Amino acid sequence: MTQASATHLVLIPSYNSGRLLEATVKAARDAWAPVWVVIDGSTDDSEAAIVERAATDPHLRVIRLPRNRGKGGAVLHGLTLALELGYTHVLTMDADGQHPPDHIAPFMQASLAEPSSLIFGQPIFAADAPKLRVYWRRLSNGLAQIETLRATDADSLFGFRLYPARALFEVMSQGRFMRRFDFDPEVAVRLLWRGLPCRTIPTPVRYLTRRDGGVSHFNYLRDNLLLGFMHARLLAGFALRLPGMLAARRRVVEQGAD
Repeated sequence: MTQASATHLVLIPSYNSGRLLEATVKAARDAWAPVWVVIDGSTDDSEAAIVERAATDPHLRVIRLPRNRGKGGAVLHGLTLALELGYTHVLTMDADGQHPPDHIAPFMQASLAEPSSLIFGQPIFAADAPKLRVYWRRLSNGLAQIETLRATDADSLFGFRLYPARALFEVMSQGRFMRRFDFDPEVAVRLLWRGLPCRTIPTPVRYLTRRDGGVSHFNYLRDNLLLGFMHARLLAGFALRLPGMLAARRRVVEQGAD
């Protein structure tokens, strides 16, 4: 049996994830302990099997939210409980089978070696990845690189990540945003603004069809508008921070020249 960590946990938000949720959670538990699943107001009963498993698995916790709060809202709820219990780091992954559970342990080891760092997956896409999704991802990544002065080449939308828990909580507590599909890109930018170092690890990603059990709640119009509004706010914040960011970069260059 995998020995449970007292500092690092896997956090999986789930909303109507369908039949792949059980397999995703099982694979995550095979790779790490503890694993927490936040059921974000689901109505499809997809959590039934893992609730049954949690009854006999002390390293699996299922947290139910009575209504849907969005991915970021579910992560924040689990994160708050994790901090109360003394956990220092959380690895977030999707519930729908897109992310590779066999990468959990390498991410955890990287975090244990560099506890102040963000550990972000750098997605490796298969040829069947939806072209429209890839296009919008490139656009969002380009904007994120502008907003952070290319502090990292990390993918701003890929949700397989390991965060220092306290820093993530402080960023998310700043306002009412970062609760839905804006969670992944906005917390990445704001954590980089705080100066957290970021390490990337190449990570394969799968886009599963409905026939394979794949479930997507992404709405191209609604959620791209949400992301557009988010980047407008971040660009405004970037403009205010730009003089300080440039001064900090000059200091780094000058110190390196000494």
